[in-house]
Amino acid sequence: MSKKEFKAESKRLLEMMINSIYSQKEVFLRELLSNSSDAIDKIYYKALTDDSLRFNKESYYIKVTSDKTNRILTITDTGIGMTQEELESSLGTIARSGSLAFKNENETKDGHTIIGQFGVGFYAAFMVADVVTVISKALGSGEAYKWESTGADGYTIEPCEKETVGTQIILKIKENTEDETYDEYLEEYRLKEIIKKYSDFIRYPIKMDITEKLPKEGSDNELEDYTEEQVINSMVPIWKKNKNELTSEDYEQFYSEKRYGFDKPLTHLHINVDGTIRYNAILFIPENSPFDYYSKEFEKGLELYSNGVLIMNKCADLLPDYFSFVKGMVDSEDLSLNISREILQQDRQLQLIAKNIGKKIKNELKSLLKNEREKFEKFYKSFGRQLKYGVYSDFGSNKDVLKDLLLFYSSTEKKLVTLDEYVSRMPEDQKYIYYASGESYDRIEKLPQAELVADKGYEILYFTEDIDEFAIKMLMTYEEKEFKSVSSSNLGIEAEEQINESEKRENKELFDYMKKALAGKVGDVRASKRLKTHPVCLSADGEVTIEMEKILSAMPDNQHVKAEKVLEINVNHDVFASLKDAFESDKGKLDLYTNLLYNQALLIEGLSISDPVEFTNDICKIMI
Repeated sequence: MSKKEFKAESKRLLEMMINSIYSQKEVFLRELLSNSSDAIDKIYYKALTDDSLRFNKESYYIKVTSDKTNRILTITDTGIGMTQEELESSLGTIARSGSLAFKNENETKDGHTIIGQFGVGFYAAFMVADVVTVISKALGSGEAYKWESTGADGYTIEPCEKETVGTQIILKIKENTEDETYDEYLEEYRLKEIIKKYSDFIRYPIKMDITEKLPKEGSDNELEDYTEEQVINSMVPIWKKNKNELTSEDYEQFYSEKRYGFDKPLTHLHINVDGTIRYNAILFIPENSPFDYYSKEFEKGLELYSNGVLIMNKCADLLPDYFSFVKGMVDSEDLSLNISREILQQDRQLQLIAKNIGKKIKNELKSLLKNEREKFEKFYKSFGRQLKYGVYSDFGSNKDVLKDLLLFYSSTEKKLVTLDEYVSRMPEDQKYIYYASGESYDRIEKLPQAELVADKGYEILYFTEDIDEFAIKMLMTYEEKEFKSVSSSNLGIEAEEQINESEKRENKELFDYMKKALAGKVGDVRASKRLKTHPVCLSADGEVTIEMEKILSAMPDNQHVKAEKVLEINVNHDVFASLKDAFESDKGKLDLYTNLLYNQALLIEGLSISDPVEFTNDICKIMI
C-alpha cells in the first residue's frame, strides 16, 4: 500500500471546497446520500440492457449508522460499487463525476435521473470528518477495495474484505471545537432531521436503527431501550403522484408536515409541466398571513428541489413580490446548479419557471374570485394589501396583472366590490370612478366632501388603507375611466345650484381676505359646489391629496410633501351669513371665524391642529 497524491492541484482545490463552497456543513449528508442513490440507479440502468441482471427495487437501500462511542458515522448502500480503477479515477480526481459521465451516456427513463453532477459532493465529508474511508465492491467483481484519506495530503487504496456488492463510507467525525459542535452529526434525532430536510424524496429507502424507550416487560413503570430499524425518508414525493389519487387532506397534511404555516391552506395548486423546461410544483395560498408578513424580517420563497433533493429552502426568485404569500415547492430536473448545488447558474431556467408559476397563481386567484367569493375575500383580508403594493411598486409595471384582483368597499353595495363590478354599474352620465379616503368606513360616510357625489347617486369606493390611494394613482384608469377623489377640486359634476357671476364678484373680496388671513395654510378660499349641509371642508388641487399628505407625513423619511389645500365655504349655510356680517363690520371677528372654520376643516380630515390652546380659546371667545 502506497500513499497517492490527489490529481488536479488537489490540495488547494480540496481546501477551497471544504472551506468555501458549502454554506452549511450539514449538506455533507445530502451529498453522500445522493451519491448512494446514484449508485443504485446505475444498477437499474445496467439492468435495462443486460438480460442477466434483474432490478428488484425492494432489494436496494441506503443505511446510516452512528457509533457515538467511537465517533464513527457510516453510510452504506447496495449500489453498483467501484473497482480499484474507479476508486482511483472518481475519488482520486477532485471534480470528476462518475455520475455525470454515466448520466451523459444513458438516457433518463422511468423517472430515474442521476443526481450527481460535479464530483465534489463526496469531499464535503471532510467538513465534518478527520478521516474518510470508502470500502467498495463493484458489481461483477470478486475483489473489494478500501480507499482512505485524511484530507488534502492524499489517499491510499488497498484490497480488503467485503462480502456484498455496494459501497460503505465511514467517517471519523471531528472532535468539538470552541466554534463548532460536531457531536450533532452522531445524534439520531439530528441525522433524521437532516435526512428529512434534504433527502426525504430520494427514491430508495434510507434506513436507520432508531432507539426508543418502551415499557419493560413485567414492569408497570420501568422503561428500557428498544432498537428498531426504520425507514426515514418518504421516497415518493406527493408532487409525483397522480392528482386523482390525492385528496384535500393529503395536501393539507403535506402543508403541515413541511411547516408552511400553522393554519390550513385556503387552496392549493398541483402543477406538472413538461415543455421547454420540466418541473413539478405544489403551491399553497394560505388562509392567514404570518405574524411578520408585512415586516422586513419576512423572507419569501419556495422550496427548490432538483430531482427530489432539496437545493434551497427559500428560492425568492421563483415568486414575484406581489405573490410572496404563496408557500410550497418546485422540483425540476433541468436546473443548472453551481458546484455546491445550492445556487443556480442560469437565470433563464428560473425565469421560465417563475413566469409560468406567476400565471398559474393569478389564474387560481381569479377562479377563487369568480367561483368562491367568500374564500377570496378571506384571502384578501390577509393579503389584499400586498396586491395593492404590487400595483404601486416597480413604477406600476405589474398593475395590469393585478388590477382585476383588487377589492374596495362600496358606499352603495355596503360590501367589497371589484373595479369591474363598479364600472358595470356606472350611469352613462358618470365620468369618473369616485373614491373617498379615511381611517374607517364610518368616518368616510360622514365626510362633507362626499355629499354632492352621494346626492347624485354615484357609487363611492372607500379607501381605508395607507396604500390604497397610492395604488390607484399608479393605476390611473380602469376601463378608460379615471379615478377621482371626492376631495378633488374638480369633481366633474355640475352643481344643481350654480353660483352666479354677481355672487362670485360679491364674495371675492371676502374670500381674498380669508385667504390672506390663512396665508401659508391654504392655497385658496372659495365657494363650494359640493357642500349641502356642512358649512366648510378642505379639498385639494393637484395630484397630492390630503389623505396622501397624512400618510407621507407619518413616514420616518418624511419629505414634507404637502397637498395644495383649498378651504371651501358653503355659501348657502347660516355660517356664511355670519362671515359676511363680520367682513362688513368687524374684521377681528372675521379673523376669529376664519381660524375656527379652518381648524374645524382640519379636524374633519383627521389632521392635527397646530395650536390646540389657541383653538380652544377661540371657541371660548364666541361663547362669551
